[in-house]
Amino acid sequence: MSEWIAALPMYDWPECRDETDAQWRSWRDALRARGIDAPENLTRSGDLQALWRNPHLLLAQTCWGPMEAGLAEHVCVIGQPDYSAYEGGEGAYYSSVILMRKSVARCDVAAPADGRAHLPLDLMRGTRLAYNEVLSRSGFLALIQDLKEFNETIDLFAETLETGGHRASLKAVRDGRADVCAVDCRSWALAQRFEPGVDGLRIVGWTARRLGLPYVTSRRARNSLVERIRESVNLNEWP
Repeated sequence: MSEWIAALPMYDWPECRDETDAQWRSWRDALRARGIDAPENLTRSGDLQALWRNPHLLLAQTCWGPMEAGLAEHVCVIGQPDYSAYEGGEGAYYSSVILMRKSVARCDVAAPADGRAHLPLDLMRGTRLAYNEVLSRSGFLALIQDLKEFNETIDLFAETLETGGHRASLKAVRDGRADVCAVDCRSWALAQRFEPGVDGLRIVGWTARRLGLPYVTSRRARNSLVERIRESVNLNEWP
């Protein structure tokens, strides 16, 4: 049995776990072909902070929010995924959609071609914001950082609701428990496939384009192993 563990938790919705597992099998076989004792199956753990800090972590996704909050001391960045298939994505960079119910906006706003933020300040002012967690770049930090560019703060919103996940934020807006949320463009694509009722939501704006989720390995991994991992998986280089 391999001493290493691997996890791809960030887009691992229950409805597409077969796709996640297929992606891992492809990477696992490529890793093994380069002499790396990759685990047979993915680890699925609810405690992401513990998983990311596990010294036996071979490969996982994380978020730049936790990285900037201290996780970078425990992991080494392997590379970035490609978001070009999603509106709001370009190579290693992605944006978040800003969503409200269609009673507020009848038509979707297209992603800005220049990747700059498009914030509907008048629509958002005095509303209830749903967000997944304060360390999430796509669900919280990007929006707060972009608001600063418009000389605004989180006080723009009348209330905030921490939901614990992008999908939960979408549901909160859909069900009327919140009025607005920010969700990364790939999670929005998953919601359109799998979450009932999101046709009642509209894209009213976009956060600025930023680096997407990094793939990481434990700092315990030697440089030679890191290079073999990079050679095994098809990722954008970390700029």
